[in-house]
Amino acid sequence: MPSRLPPLNALRAFEAAARLLSLKKAAAELSVTPAAISHQIKLLEEHAGRPLLVRKPRAIELTDAARAALPRLGAGFEQLADAARLLREAGSESTLTVSVAPSFATCWLMPRLHRFLSAEPAIDVRVTARTRQSTSVGAQSQREADTWLADADVAVLLSNGQFPGYRVERLVPLSVTPLASPRLVAGRRLAPAGLREFTLIHDDIGKLFDGRDFWGLWLEAAGAAQLHPQHGVHFSHTVLALEAAAEGAGIVATLPELARPQLDDGRLVAPFGLRVHLPYAYYLVAREEAVARAPVRSFLDWLRAQAADAG
Repeated sequence: MPSRLPPLNALRAFEAAARLLSLKKAAAELSVTPAAISHQIKLLEEHAGRPLLVRKPRAIELTDAARAALPRLGAGFEQLADAARLLREAGSESTLTVSVAPSFATCWLMPRLHRFLSAEPAIDVRVTARTRQSTSVGAQSQREADTWLADADVAVLLSNGQFPGYRVERLVPLSVTPLASPRLVAGRRLAPAGLREFTLIHDDIGKLFDGRDFWGLWLEAAGAAQLHPQHGVHFSHTVLALEAAAEGAGIVATLPELARPQLDDGRLVAPFGLRVHLPYAYYLVAREEAVARAPVRSFLDWLRAQAADAG
């Protein structure tokens, strides 16, 4: 009889915390709270009958037992992901799953997806929204891609594009510029210095990604870095920042590539001509075996065509 295994959630929490050496980072990766990670690790320690982590005020360290188990746990989760993918793909040749960030899904993919569904009615599309993006490279970046693609054929990631071992291509280059409701700026000839008169809306995606604030980037390029825009309202998702700006709550420095629906219908305008191009973009990421499937190839071709038209 097989030995009794500990709960899978406890193993996942421990593997992430041990790999990242941080309860907070593990919680962000698994979309739970640090307290939940700590609780699951305590359950695993009870099952193992020994401590696995040494908790310090600002860090954690691995015990010898944890250090020995970590590589096998990582390999085990990779094998589980492969097995789950085989189960998902068996008998589902007409189905594809795409994993995307919420703002990209809402602002870019959803306004266009009906075109693919109309052109390919025999293909069933499943969209999974996730909240992580990759900033790292090498083995860590590969593990993050494994997470995004554990239950998906294709991922669209806000990234620098460094995913060893995967099919990767840039889909949507990104830039930053201020956007506002036309009602808010009607009749004004705006200069950067005039932004002091407005509430500034902050799209914190850039700050969360690489620590650089969109307003700070744009004002520096516009020669107005002295404004120091710390006041205003902050949003963690671009879609929320765009909606606030469209309702006239203020002016937002954000990604016009995600604001195409609001720009096309006149709910938002770009009062300045300056766009600051970013060193990262939305990238297509997929496994080679997934690209070998006809539905996935059709979807990738369609995404490329949509991106080309939008550009």
